[in-house]
Amino acid sequence: MGLESPASQSFSFQWNGEQVEVRAAAVQTTLLEYLRARGLTGSKEGCAEGECGACTVVMVKAHGARSAYRAVNSCLLLLPSVAGQEIYTIEALASGGELHEAQRAMASAGGSQCGYCTPGFVMSLFAEQYRPGRTGPCDVQAMGGNLCRCTGYRPIRDAALSLGPAPDDRFQRRLSHAAPSVEGMSYTGPDGVFSRPGTLAECLSLLAEHAGGVRGVRMVAGATDLAVESNLHGRKFPHLVSVEALQELRVFEDGAAAVEIGAGLTLEEIAARWNGAPEVFGEWLHLFASPLIRNRATLGGNLATASPIGDAAPLLLALDAEVKIAGQSGIRTLPLDAFFTGYRRTAMEAGELLVSVRIPKPLPVAIRFFKASKRRLDDISTVAACFALRLDRTGRVDAARIAYGGVAEVPRRVTQAEDELVGRVWNHAGLRRAQRAIERTLQPMSDHRGSAAYRLALAQRLLEKFQFELEAAAA
Repeated sequence: MGLESPASQSFSFQWNGEQVEVRAAAVQTTLLEYLRARGLTGSKEGCAEGECGACTVVMVKAHGARSAYRAVNSCLLLLPSVAGQEIYTIEALASGGELHEAQRAMASAGGSQCGYCTPGFVMSLFAEQYRPGRTGPCDVQAMGGNLCRCTGYRPIRDAALSLGPAPDDRFQRRLSHAAPSVEGMSYTGPDGVFSRPGTLAECLSLLAEHAGGVRGVRMVAGATDLAVESNLHGRKFPHLVSVEALQELRVFEDGAAAVEIGAGLTLEEIAARWNGAPEVFGEWLHLFASPLIRNRATLGGNLATASPIGDAAPLLLALDAEVKIAGQSGIRTLPLDAFFTGYRRTAMEAGELLVSVRIPKPLPVAIRFFKASKRRLDDISTVAACFALRLDRTGRVDAARIAYGGVAEVPRRVTQAEDELVGRVWNHAGLRRAQRAIERTLQPMSDHRGSAAYRLALAQRLLEKFQFELEAAAA
């Protein structure tokens, strides 16, 4: 797509094996709204924010030279973002009057009562049954983004565990072919414009063209945050610019000196590529969000939204991460602890774009990520924390990182507490000094998730938990 090309008033995508052309649809229409308006009512709207999974569909995405089914929330998929892509809904599964294995397992195990949530569960289970390389039973955590309020989870779990290998059917044969690529495009709808530039240079030119304009532009990747603003708060964005087609934002390099992760990679794509990731990354990923969200959410998006409760920032701050930012004048590198400048504000200037995150090596061995929330999984954090230590041979602290989310208007390191540890033996006395520094330094916010006093106590106790876990691991 060249920027000189006029925006089209239509686009197409594959829907249950058929090519569909979309005309005159609003840019902020969700895929869920589009499907239901055309009679595909198996996908439901329960929350409109990616919490319940009643809207689950699957996308065909790349898996090496082949393909895989990725379960996603259709309530968070802006319709133009599926241009050129391939989607399957619950209506595609049964054939010739016969239920698909995933549907039959759910029915046989008694996993459906009112049935409202069932199609979403089935689609997540379907994607898991056909997961490339799967051996043994289906992983019940694949349905971690689907909620049921009447049946209970035991029969749903039984249904998942009853499924064997994926059958040799049309769905399995589809995975032997490459997935559709994400190409540049531009679409004009009745409510605005959706641009998906094909190269970084095109994107930067587009941003420069609109920088400071009255209408402006809003960047979007997986839309797991932006679509919630649209669905629940009625926010309108006259011009959305998607980064999904930018290969420059999809780099991944695990080198000798650093790990570089493209800002446009989804969390699940990072997990698939980072074979040598430290244990803390897996712990963090499991707590970050549901599989449905992780199949769309990007690392760059989580950072660029600059939410004080974003889960990526504490981990990356503890790892001394840097961010690469591209603009018309070139690429600049900035330490992550200088990236957040205020509530929902970053150091990026108008016309700039987050390209990648760089984590220097060697990675710390003593590092833990903690997340305190109302639910253990698939929830917004009240306080998130990541702690890292480097010890010398005598047990003295060479370097310390104490990073939090949810305790200030920005994610932050508590450098005063770090300084209390450096050069001293890591012991209970050092812990108490660091906790007192946290008390002097932090002034947490109060909201419906927790009071300022509760957050301060959590910040101190989580550091204590870090010490306890390190001592237990050394014993």
